[in-house]
Amino acid sequence: MPRWIIPLVLVSLLIFIFEYYTFQALKTVSRNKLYRYALLFLSSLAYLNFFYTMFTYDRSNGQTKQFQWAVGFLLLALVPKLFVLISLFGEDLFRWIKKGISYFSKETTQPITGRRKFISQIALILASIPLAGIVYGILRGKHNFKVLKYELPFADLPDAFDGLTITQITDIHSGSLDNEEKIKYAVDLVNEQKSDVILFTGDIVNNFAKEMDPWITTFKQLKAPLGKYSILGNHDYGDYATWKSDDDKNANFEAVKEIHPKIGFDLLLNEHRYIEKEGQKIALIGVENWGKGFKRAGDLKKASKNIQKEDFKILMTHDPSHWEYKVKEDDFNYHLTLSGHTHGLQFGIEIPGFIKWSPAKYVYKQWAGLYEEFGRYINVNRGFGYHAFPGRVGIWPEITVIKLKKT
Repeated sequence: MPRWIIPLVLVSLLIFIFEYYTFQALKTVSRNKLYRYALLFLSSLAYLNFFYTMFTYDRSNGQTKQFQWAVGFLLLALVPKLFVLISLFGEDLFRWIKKGISYFSKETTQPITGRRKFISQIALILASIPLAGIVYGILRGKHNFKVLKYELPFADLPDAFDGLTITQITDIHSGSLDNEEKIKYAVDLVNEQKSDVILFTGDIVNNFAKEMDPWITTFKQLKAPLGKYSILGNHDYGDYATWKSDDDKNANFEAVKEIHPKIGFDLLLNEHRYIEKEGQKIALIGVENWGKGFKRAGDLKKASKNIQKEDFKILMTHDPSHWEYKVKEDDFNYHLTLSGHTHGLQFGIEIPGFIKWSPAKYVYKQWAGLYEEFGRYINVNRGFGYHAFPGRVGIWPEITVIKLKKT
């Protein structure tokens, strides 16, 4: 039996359950058959399109726009119905328990038609919220760039660097970008921060170096007086595409690395640079990708060779799991680590001071924003671009500005 049969059956069963409860909710609320059958028809198109895309997916072409839109329509068809399922299944469970109690106590159960209709109405209202959110996320959210600013205190920061500003961007995923005007706006927004240094923390492409070709001129406009530096992310190695030969894959990888000087960035491949100011210096360290469950080409010791332990150190590493498993407790003391990779899963809820949630938190302990342990910091940037899902819902594209302060 083919390996894909069981997953297909399970997914199909899940879809049936979602559709059944949504159909019943619409049937309870309205007698008009047009609504429920029209929704069922549109949902079926989304499912068929997704399955067709998956079964005809050619990995030699990398992640196509067709694939991204298939994922987008699938989420549009499924996620709102999750709220319907939770609401009505909960009501069913309550009713089944009550029936069981009634059966053993021989009491007569009361009709629940009115309650069922009320719960169905609430469920459909709740479902409209993620529906609107996903539509907004696809049409506007992926370009809703936010500038987040932090000020970090360090006792051992060299005096000359008191007030140094760093702008971090990450995860451009140029193969997904589709709006020149919005991307130019974002690049201008980066330049408006007038930071001393710009740091890019990986995933400049989805798979292929040619994805960046239309965007070279735009990203070349980024400016920083003390330099622009970058590292690689897991997508930059071409591991998620099928290649005719190893030579083709290696040639693409070399071309990806060549993108960085074309846009004025100094690419750090398990190496470091010193940033000097007024006779003092801080160490900027850049490692290749190291991630739990992903490529582990990053070599922290090699990148830090000849750096003194007492030097102030900023580390660029794409995947925040590197900080969690290797960096944060290292005796060498990496003061500030900058990462990306997670995108905050491009889906979640963030209300400053109240709630910060995304399914990404169940995969990564540090999934978005600033974290501190042992007097050391990591910032996990939510990403500049997007990947797989062609939008962002509640987790907006980010430009981070960090000011270093001497205490």
